[in-house]
Amino acid sequence: MPSTTRRARRIPLTALLGAGLLLLTACGGSPTQTSDKARPGYPVTLTTCGEKTKVQAPPKRAVSLDQGSTEILLSLGLADRMVGTGTWTDPVLKGLEKENAKVPRLADRYPSLEKVLDEEPDFVSASFLYTVGKGGVADRAKFTELGVPVYVSPTDCAGKDNAGDDDGTRTKTLTMDTVYGEIRDLARVFDVEKRGEKLIADLKSRAAKAARSVDASDTTLMYWFANSEAPYIAGCCGAPGVITRELGVKNAFADTREEWPQLNWETIADRDPDVLVIGDLTRRSQSAESARQKIRFLESNPATKNLTAVKKKRYVLLSGQALNPSIRTVDGIEQVAAALREFGLAK
Repeated sequence: MPSTTRRARRIPLTALLGAGLLLLTACGGSPTQTSDKARPGYPVTLTTCGEKTKVQAPPKRAVSLDQGSTEILLSLGLADRMVGTGTWTDPVLKGLEKENAKVPRLADRYPSLEKVLDEEPDFVSASFLYTVGKGGVADRAKFTELGVPVYVSPTDCAGKDNAGDDDGTRTKTLTMDTVYGEIRDLARVFDVEKRGEKLIADLKSRAAKAARSVDASDTTLMYWFANSEAPYIAGCCGAPGVITRELGVKNAFADTREEWPQLNWETIADRDPDVLVIGDLTRRSQSAESARQKIRFLESNPATKNLTAVKKKRYVLLSGQALNPSIRTVDGIEQVAAALREFGLAK
């Protein structure tokens, strides 16, 4: 996106240690976990992004620090066990509005560590390593030091090199199986495994149905997340790659494994994609966040106004979350498939 992490300018950590830290230190961790240690099946230990996460009991005061993680927890019916969310790019997924309203939003971007700790969390989840790293909310080690388990989505580390200041490079091609693995992990942590399998089955069914409806193998797509000066364009192998492969179409920049390389418009014009898939974001951290801003730019800029997709107005508008590895990637598959049929590009 690029995610809500590096594809946006960094927001420094604004609070280090506060009242919440002192409270958790004094308690030696979450009292809710301590009282439930005898529960069958616990503790649950997961290896997440290279580190072990040990959960002593089903969390009762969870904080999700990225929208993708939040929407998985809400989809699993866990709003009553959440005490905070943060880092949003879009309105909440349709159908989850009532559940989301039950959970306090700690910040639209990264909440401070102090604000998170004030909620006395017994579990923290994130979609991106950056969120629980330097420049995000706080380093994972800080939460671990306080006895708060941290889970980071495998979509941001499995088969991915996050070295450097960009959005990382895919050393292995991402598939929806990794997203389904995240759902299973979180369902296991919260002891709602049947709900997790039901959610996965629904997502698989929707993706398969959308893929069956499209035959557009000669069609080339380009995915633009944000920024008009040096646009972030999807490489081959992240969430946009999942959409591309599921529908059997082509990515104009399938020759790069960078997650979201920043390119120039001249390079993009040389590729001249048939369809532009553009992020419709509600955040305000870079230029050309909303689809409206992007389209205005495309149709007025000399380097882009003669692109085939622009002249024929072949735009597909997706939420930022659909362009990140998440349950919304299935929404992206469905929406792109519907647009290809509408454009007359699907046989």
